[in-house]
Amino acid sequence: MATSADAIITAALRPELFADRGLVSISRTVMIAILSIMVLVGFGWRASGLSSEGLSEDELNKLRAVADYRANGLTAANGEHPFLMKALQTASLFVAEKWNASSIGATRQIAPETALRMPGAIFGALTIVLIYLLTAELFGAEVGLIAAALWTFDPTAIGLNRIAKEDTFLLFFFLLANVFWLRGQRVAESAGERYEKYAWLTAVSFGAMLASKYLPQALTISFAYYWLFQRIPETRWRLGKKRILIFFGVMGIAFLVLNPTILLPATWRQMGLFAGQKLVGHDGYEFMGKLYSHRMTDWLNGIPWYFYHLMVAVKLPVLTVIGFVIGLPLLFRRKLGDGRYFIGLWLVLWMMTFSFTGGKFMRYVTLVLPAILITAALGVQFASCWLARLVSRLLSAQWPRVYLRAFVALLVVIGAVKASADAAPYFRLYTNEFGGSMKSAGYFFPHDEFYDGSMRAVMLEIAGRAKPGAKVASETPSVASYYAQRANRPDLVCVMLSDPNELRLLSEGDFVIDARGRRYFSNELVLGKLRQASMPVLQFSIAGVPSASVYVLDQKSRAAVVDAANQLPRLTTMVRPAVSPAAGP
Repeated sequence: MATSADAIITAALRPELFADRGLVSISRTVMIAILSIMVLVGFGWRASGLSSEGLSEDELNKLRAVADYRANGLTAANGEHPFLMKALQTASLFVAEKWNASSIGATRQIAPETALRMPGAIFGALTIVLIYLLTAELFGAEVGLIAAALWTFDPTAIGLNRIAKEDTFLLFFFLLANVFWLRGQRVAESAGERYEKYAWLTAVSFGAMLASKYLPQALTISFAYYWLFQRIPETRWRLGKKRILIFFGVMGIAFLVLNPTILLPATWRQMGLFAGQKLVGHDGYEFMGKLYSHRMTDWLNGIPWYFYHLMVAVKLPVLTVIGFVIGLPLLFRRKLGDGRYFIGLWLVLWMMTFSFTGGKFMRYVTLVLPAILITAALGVQFASCWLARLVSRLLSAQWPRVYLRAFVALLVVIGAVKASADAAPYFRLYTNEFGGSMKSAGYFFPHDEFYDGSMRAVMLEIAGRAKPGAKVASETPSVASYYAQRANRPDLVCVMLSDPNELRLLSEGDFVIDARGRRYFSNELVLGKLRQASMPVLQFSIAGVPSASVYVLDQKSRAAVVDAANQLPRLTTMVRPAVSPAAGP
């Protein structure tokens, strides 16, 4: 059968519609090609310039854990977090070392920052395929393709995939598990084959998810969806008590295999300290210019509940936000099918877990961001279909039903591409027009937007100016010490800015770093008096946005700092991991 251009384009967007027209092989080929290109381009966005920012305190903890593993075997280093991501980072750093030692690597070195962040960039790019598969299972290939494209180019998604934290891996295995879970539902209801194998694959994936980040609450999304169907007599998707027990057994085995450090007693001690909030290093979080308490158990007395709602409004491209607003009420339409329940539960249960706790970070939105983008894709599809039907009736032609729909979807994706291009390589700073554009970058969520990104540049500059044995006060002394050693200045003494005892010992010629995103109740008075008494000798910016100021103490500014220190309460003791000079290559 001859194929027209219209048919080929439509097949690429919605191949299942052409299953009876001999175009299945063409549609699958086109779809695989499109997804492959998306993965490659998405990886390029995520991997390019990975070392453009210095390590954050959280990332340095991972680098030290990797160094500890390599020196001593499996240990409880950074034991409050699971092992799987750190194992991948260990492999990445090992490969980077071998590359750097080779003849090719001698001319093009891989920085430790790049090697540490590379696994997240890879898994973030592969997530594109999982978003397509899951969305296509729920709503069809057209919506799946739009959602996958939005994830590919979304600046927030890219920015979150570029930090060496667990959330990207948590999301990847959560999506993988639910691709198998939903596939098992479809196979069970169609009665075409046995579906148990998909349950076991789901269990293995959930084990990997928990070996990436200890967040068992994510399981409630999938099981809440499963139990919705259990009271319907016609439901065939039933595991039963025996298979449910096997399911959790398989999940537990996978978890232990991928997270063997959980068997170490020291790991449980670290987890106990973390659960007791004794590893929380700071007493606040700056949000929209105001300080809030940052303990998880502060609930509504901590960071406001609308933190993530505002993030969606100002951190996603404008057209994506509009698509989400259109798509959200569609989740209540029966015509959308049962898939709407899964997305609805995903949004609601995530919100119940994270919106009402006192402690929040921007990266926590990683787990729910695909649900937001899938909802936006539903809104884009709905709007494009409505517009295409309207134009088709006005012109009495059929071509708008294909070309105009594709054009609207492409327009939204181009909006995301432009947003990322404008923000690269500092994607977390992206702020859309609703939030005041880039002139407001760093205002809403400074801790997560800057994430210690200037500390490497700051310490390299200080290293060239500081007298022997000078002290450097900052809120991230471990990061300052690491980069001082990288700059061949191990003599520099890096101390905590929030520690009044250390501040009293500062002398003229010592340095104080005022980094944006590191303002706390414990240092607000000190920084305020320092700004009144002195002017910074160095100022740094990221993408043109001021990110850090450096002060050199003279007699007047030192007196101001000491006076502030005398008014501060004694710093609450916090358990800290031992600082190792061998923090990585």
